[in-house]
Order: sequence, then C-alpha cells, then structure tokens
Amino acid sequence: MKAERTYRISDWPEDERPRERLLKYGADTLADAELLAILLRTGNRESTAVDLARQLLRRAGGLRGLDRQSPADLAEERGIGPAKAALIKAALEIGKRIVQQSWNSRDRIRSSEEAYRYIHLRLRDLSREEFRVLFLTGRNELIGEKVLFTGSLHQSVVSPREIILHSLQNTAASIILFHNHPSGDPSPSAEDRLITQKICTACRYCDISVLDHIIVGKDTYFSFADQGLMPDSSAD
Repeated sequence: MKAERTYRISDWPEDERPRERLLKYGADTLADAELLAILLRTGNRESTAVDLARQLLRRAGGLRGLDRQSPADLAEERGIGPAKAALIKAALEIGKRIVQQSWNSRDRIRSSEEAYRYIHLRLRDLSREEFRVLFLTGRNELIGEKVLFTGSLHQSVVSPREIILHSLQNTAASIILFHNHPSGDPSPSAEDRLITQKICTACRYCDISVLDHIIVGKDTYFSFADQGLMPDSSAD
C-alpha cells in the first residue's frame, strides 16, 4: 500500500522549516513565500503553508499584488479564509506604518521627492483614486495627513472648504495635495489642473500655502511644483 503523503511543515527537517530558520538566521534570509507561510501557519489538504503561500504570490503577482487585494478577495482563496486574510492585510499594513513612522512628527518635508517617499506606499497600488492632504507648519514640518476623497476625482467632489477646515483644525500653515492615478501614468489631466487652481485660489484667502500637488503613479510621480505649474500663491 502506497504511503500517504504528508503536507505538514512540522514533518520537514528543522533546518528547512521557515519559522525555525527565521529564529536561527534572521527574517531577511527567508523568501517572500516563506515569510508569508509563517503568517498562514497551516496549508490545506493538498498543500503545505509554503506551497499555499507560493500559490498566493504567483496568482497575485507578488507581495504588492497581495496588497492590492481586499480581505474579501483573499478570503476566497482555498485554505485562506477571513482569519488568514486579516493576518496578511495586517502584516502589510504594519510594513507601511513602519515606513511612515520613520518620519517623526515635526520632520521637515524639503522636496517633492521626500513628500512622495512619505506617501507613495499608500497610493501607488490602489485600484481607485484617493485624494490626501499633508499638513505642515510654516517651516514645512510634518503635522499629519488625511484622506479627504475617494473615487473618481472631479471638481464637484473636491471641496476647498473641507481642505481649509481640516487645515485650520491641524493649525497648518501649508499643505501638500496628493492623489493617485490607478492607470499608473501620473501625467496630470485637464481636470487635475483645474482642481489645483481651484484649491490654491481658495486657500490663498485663508493664508494657507499650497506647496505642491503630487500625482502618484506606478513607482513614479508628477509634481506640479517641480514643473512650475503651481498657481502663484502671492497673486491677488
């Protein structure tokens, strides 16, 4: 009689088990699938946790692909379910927060590149447009950020009043506008230019300086300030 195949990582030699290797050699020595397998803990009847992790990464196109999927989408995968989907999304979110927490409160934003590096993990892989505002002091020190709009960006949903209100609540002297293009191309549309003009004009009368409007694409960005497209905030 043919022996039944085992799909348990606990049956592997100790030096091949992801968790034991992480503890002995460090997390940076593990492949993406092995790190994901530690979160999954178990596989299913046909696959170990490592096999299941490889399948997930292959179908999603890597860790960034997993990040783009909703918890509900992940939970539909055989062997995942809501609990494991929640673990995956939580781990990805922790990674983003670690990056952002490297920017301490009152750190200065000195360029569009620094602003992009602060925000890009939040926006680059979204399947929908999202509009965020970064609040700064008069010395360009970071105060905080807020998501103000989600969905297709057009003038009727972008309210300068909301932007001004939140800027005043955060005692911000200046702001930077952000939104993403799910297509991956950060080139500004005519609508993007109109929205920028509208917000800058409104903020000018409240002594709030709009430093830049940055559009995030796939691993790249467009800066209105760098391209000389920001309306002159000193104009009457």
